[in-house]
Amino acid sequence: MNSDKPSPSSSARMPLSGLRVLDLSRVLAGPFAAQLLGDLGAEVIKVERAGAGDDSRKMGPPFLKDLEGRDTRESPILLGTNRKQKSITLDLAKPEGQEIVRRLAAMSDVVVENFKVGDLKRYGLDHESLRAVTPRLVYCSVTGFGQSGPYAPRPGYDSIFQAMGGLMSVTGYPDEEGGAPVKTGPSIADFIGGQFAAIGVISALYARDAQRGGRPACDQHGRGQQVDIALLDSVIASLTHYTAQYLATGVVPVRRGTQGNGGLPSQAFPCADGSIMVVCGNDEQYRRFCHALGRPDLATDPRFETNPLRVGNRRLLTETFNEITRTWEQRDLLSAMDRAGVPAGPIYDLKQVFEDPQVQHRGMSVEVPHPLSGTVKIAANPIKLSDTPIERYIAPPTTGQHTSEVLKDLLAMSDDELARLSAARII
Repeated sequence: MNSDKPSPSSSARMPLSGLRVLDLSRVLAGPFAAQLLGDLGAEVIKVERAGAGDDSRKMGPPFLKDLEGRDTRESPILLGTNRKQKSITLDLAKPEGQEIVRRLAAMSDVVVENFKVGDLKRYGLDHESLRAVTPRLVYCSVTGFGQSGPYAPRPGYDSIFQAMGGLMSVTGYPDEEGGAPVKTGPSIADFIGGQFAAIGVISALYARDAQRGGRPACDQHGRGQQVDIALLDSVIASLTHYTAQYLATGVVPVRRGTQGNGGLPSQAFPCADGSIMVVCGNDEQYRRFCHALGRPDLATDPRFETNPLRVGNRRLLTETFNEITRTWEQRDLLSAMDRAGVPAGPIYDLKQVFEDPQVQHRGMSVEVPHPLSGTVKIAANPIKLSDTPIERYIAPPTTGQHTSEVLKDLLAMSDDELARLSAARII
């Protein structure tokens, strides 16, 4: 770790305390990775374009309202992926802006970027250029197609990778039910890629710093490396049992709506006043499901008695039980499943999610101060650590909120120098 780091504070016990991350990325995947590192204690400095800011600031409406009820420039996309970060603005197209990045990188442990392949090389801010002056730097590049291969130069967005990675092919209702491939609601390719990026960064830091029995953990001990994350790769890897099914058997998985692919029945069952999700993961749960519905005869029905039989008779199984559950009220069916020990749950919208007592108990929503709106609610990190819990949340920064603070504190710039850089539109 670098010696010129902030002194211990309330976050000193966090797992990544003392690490500094320079985040050159924008929009979703890269900022989400940096946010995860920040939640775990790293200091994160976000570099935004001078005069414009992160592209995600424009991705609305809706926008966060200020204290007078007016729209700000803070979009939900920005609010969801940039907490616990300090924002500075720089013009990377100008040599002085590039030099500031080099100086900050020399004082950092990690750089995160998601520029198109080759773009940062023009500025001398690519992996090889920065590694030459800062060998310990872990350099994480998050792109659509990765740093190599025939598609490497291509741009792309989340839905492109959901489509090309196979996710859309298994999401939605079957053709015979009038369905078609659909993307997931949230930009899941970006968030999956961001998680893989954070894991890759932490692994590279461990390879750089860990000692085993007083000897280096690897031959490259003390040296950083590049972490190459492609959103396309990340989506493919996230399909797990779908990819395993195809690679092992050659059988291409199909869309099944809300139905599962393992233990059956597993789907959204219609009720008289809506639907609930029920999953029977094994034969015992299936038997309890039948008894709870008042149909013990179906537990030993020769068409459904074992899971392979139920999978083979999937459509008939669905038709049979849909007819039964339509006579139940949601609340009564959920209670019956709970008493029977059969996994089940309501289908919530987000208002209902954050009103649920379990979600509230787990603290999945936190309210933090915000310089424009007074306070803002954000989703909490789901990682629960027993000895070093994530307790301190800071709202995502406004554009360039910390420019003066960072450049004064880390680079010892004077007010006159900052004024000159501002007049030249470098910051």
